[in-house]
Amino acid sequence: MKLPEAPWHQRPSLKNLIAVLDGSHGATRFVGGAVRDTLLGLPVKDIDVATILTPDAVMARLKDAGIKAIPTGIEHGTVTAVTADGPVEITTLRRDVSTDGRRATVAFSDDWKEDAARRDFTINALFADPDTLEVFDYFDGLIDLEKRHVRFIGSAEQRIAEDHLRIMRYFRFLARFGQHAVDQATFDACRKASRELGKLSRERIADELMKLLDAADPVYAVQEMIQADVFANIVAEIDPHAGEILATLIISEETHDIAPDAIRRLVGLLPKDADKADAIAKSLRMSNKIRKAIRHRIPASGLQAAAPTPETVRARAYHTSIAAARDQALLFGADDDVAGMLAKLKDWTPPALPITGGDLIAIGLKPGRIVAESLKAVEAAWIAEQFPDEDRVRTLAHDIIKGL
Repeated sequence: MKLPEAPWHQRPSLKNLIAVLDGSHGATRFVGGAVRDTLLGLPVKDIDVATILTPDAVMARLKDAGIKAIPTGIEHGTVTAVTADGPVEITTLRRDVSTDGRRATVAFSDDWKEDAARRDFTINALFADPDTLEVFDYFDGLIDLEKRHVRFIGSAEQRIAEDHLRIMRYFRFLARFGQHAVDQATFDACRKASRELGKLSRERIADELMKLLDAADPVYAVQEMIQADVFANIVAEIDPHAGEILATLIISEETHDIAPDAIRRLVGLLPKDADKADAIAKSLRMSNKIRKAIRHRIPASGLQAAAPTPETVRARAYHTSIAAARDQALLFGADDDVAGMLAKLKDWTPPALPITGGDLIAIGLKPGRIVAESLKAVEAAWIAEQFPDEDRVRTLAHDIIKGL
């Protein structure tokens, strides 16, 4: 089989890189996601190549060719070439010498099958010749790709023992490529090793989780993760009905033509308490940006007390963002109200309060703390009236000042 023609392997900078690495003589092949996704007709984001050249030789050739080289993981054989069309990871063929489930000691190799054997899944161990585009498949990955079967190479238990993060990767790939079928041996291996996830970097766990939730339909994978005790070892406070909540959310996304969003879906899985959800996000070492986004998507007073409505959804957008208000509508709004709330947000930009503290002083208010307090009261009244124009705001301000 040959790799179908695709725009990414026609890039001049990539062709030049392959020539520098002597790809036309069999020293270098495309590998992994770029091969897999091209075979599936999916867009390719990242390009990885494997080579029999040692990392030092790769660095030297790139330097001589004037291509910037970054030793991103040189102890494990990986060098990143910075090309005009984006970075390309170049990794020397390897075999494992030892591993403790978190990191491996490797030796470099020139055996393509040996390198393929140390990879996680059969569908990720496909190579392609950059010149002829011939696909090399040592473990029936093409058959598994056709069947949408996510399968470890060799023993699932052994592959997981080599790197416990492969538990998360398994369910992520199941969400993206699987056909809702987990074989019992793989499930048992994941459940048996799930407690080892607690020893891994929280950032790595969070990265895999967010990628999983970004899949078109991760419901089955999430349900299997719950059954395999995966969440019990990474997010113990997950909602016990997470699978059903996620399924309902995805139906709503599809109904209203809203693109998948990992943060929105994560909120659906977390406790409906902003402080508890934030504590979980913090424990997973998530960025401040993501933590803020999570807080903005959980009603401050709890789900039942503060579910969004068509009358309040713009106020939520004003205080947070259009995206956060939209997600609250999808997550917590009554089914009959969601369309109306989304319509209220469509093509609407939260306005700025059309009056300032200086305006209140000009009206007759004395400078001091009372100005800020009165301005806050005016703003609250303005929001309650659904953001009327400046004339109405000035009337509200006069009324508030008179009542002092």
